Amino acid sequence: MNKPLKKLPKFKNEDEERTFWDSHSSVDYFDWSQAQNVVFPNLKPTSTSISIRIPNYVLSRLKQEANSLNIPYQTLMKQYIAKGVLKR
Repeated sequence: MNKPLKKLPKFKNEDEERTFWDSHSSVDYFDWSQAQNVVFPNLKPTSTSISIRIPNYVLSRLKQEANSLNIPYQTLMKQYIAKGVLKR
């Protein structure tokens, strides 16, 4: 038998809500067996602009490679960095 769910209080702001959830369990307020997966197809990952110094010959080669693939060189650079960082 499922116990009745508690009524969720109204919060004045996010800080108040954060404080509340620090000391309460969501299972007392939500029936997670009814939860559904949601897809957000238009979300893009947050990115940060950085500066990096690389030798001119490396940048030239990267631009040639990107041109042959018909993609921007910065996109190719991000792909190479991600592949190096995320490999297992």
